[in-house]
Amino acid sequence: MTHIGNTSRSNVTPDTTSDPRPGLLKAIALAGRTVAAVLPEQLDGPTPCTEFTVRRLAGHLVAVLRRIALAGRGGDVTSLPTLADDLTDTAWQEAWDAAVREVEAAWADPAILGRTLTLPFGSLPGAAAAAVWTSEFTVHTWDVATATGQLPDWDPELVAISYAAMRRGLPAGPRDGAPFGAAVDVDADAPAIDRLVAWCGRKP
Repeated sequence: MTHIGNTSRSNVTPDTTSDPRPGLLKAIALAGRTVAAVLPEQLDGPTPCTEFTVRRLAGHLVAVLRRIALAGRGGDVTSLPTLADDLTDTAWQEAWDAAVREVEAAWADPAILGRTLTLPFGSLPGAAAAAVWTSEFTVHTWDVATATGQLPDWDPELVAISYAAMRRGLPAGPRDGAPFGAAVDVDADAPAIDRLVAWCGRKP
């Protein structure tokens, strides 16, 4: 199991020395472009996130967007499902765009960065939560891209933020109870995106 949104670990506390909201929105935008480029015949194919097909992973990301927006409004994110499985192929883009607008509105006030949010993976300041969600969208973008033969233009800063968040949030050893496989060994000089996804249990 390899999606971040349901991990029960509460020690994901990345350093956030600058406003993480623009980075989160960049990660969301790259995910949106990557999913939008999926061909219809690829939707039912498998992904490195083994519980999801491409179609279901797209639905999961819409659901995560809705959860991020609800968290920004002070709501209980566990009241929303982790999968938007009611979307037809033609309704996906509209649902994505609407959810992005909700995230932008709910996170517009900088005060949210210091506010404590109660999330499935623990209670975190908004700034730390934004970094974790940046990681989720970055890793899942890799999942979709790998499944469909795409080569996204990775933002080095966002990959670094994501890697730092996951290094802090996931132990190097056994990960019992967390929805991640064991870290995969990669060369020290491997691309940063490969080191990120390998730490999250993928095989780049």
